[in-house]
Amino acid sequence: MADEDKERRARAALIDTAAPNPARVGDYLYGGRNNFEADRRVARAMVAVAPVVGAIAPAARAFHQRAVRFLVAEAGVRQFLDIGTGLQTVGNTHDVAQSLDPRCRVLYVDDDPVVLAHARALMGSTPEGLTRCLDADVHDPVQIIDGARDTLDFGRPAAVMLLATLAFIPDIEAAAALVSGVLAAAAPGSYVVVYHQASDLNPALQTAARRWNRQSSRQVTLRSADEIAGLVKGLDLVPPGLVPVCEWRPDPGDPQFEDVVPLHGLVARKP
Repeated sequence: MADEDKERRARAALIDTAAPNPARVGDYLYGGRNNFEADRRVARAMVAVAPVVGAIAPAARAFHQRAVRFLVAEAGVRQFLDIGTGLQTVGNTHDVAQSLDPRCRVLYVDDDPVVLAHARALMGSTPEGLTRCLDADVHDPVQIIDGARDTLDFGRPAAVMLLATLAFIPDIEAAAALVSGVLAAAAPGSYVVVYHQASDLNPALQTAARRWNRQSSRQVTLRSADEIAGLVKGLDLVPPGLVPVCEWRPDPGDPQFEDVVPLHGLVARKP
């Protein structure tokens, strides 16, 4: 335990509040308070060149929650592996899943010390279910699966959540290997949920992405619908398939936007 505490303190010391952090920038765009001026400055700069950036967070959150509701209420999934979780806000995977069935088990995976510090402080669970956080390399499916076995039963279907995670893996083959590597260990009937920043829906997002990449070591890569489809090759897309997130089974109460939000979304099933 002492060694684990020492390692956590060492990782926390790596947190740089002077450089923009993807999780904290996302938190700011979600309306959260766990961010610093460096994060707010780059977020405002991206919105200035691409106002649609301001719509991505609420659109993504609505899609995320609709997908979790589908998985629990219609697909019967009761365990979730959320890779690259970001900062805890409201309506997280465990919040939605356990509100529908308190027995749901959720494991969050991240290697960002900012995310891990907040997750351990704020994460909760229903008494009947389980919510945990795993410190693992989000690029390494073997490490993720090995670390997840104490929480999840890979003999039963699970849902793998990759929410913006793949956009921070520049090499498309490495992104595909993460998807295939994690799902190789999952039981048939498991699902993957993806949303990914789009290269082919709004040119202004490309300008915003270039601005982000000039200021952050965590580079973002936009991808087209065809490229994202290749990441889930061999899986069965749940209707309506791969579409802009606002078009995936929209609810009447979802936020409305004048323009198409440049974020592709999908839910796919392992045969």
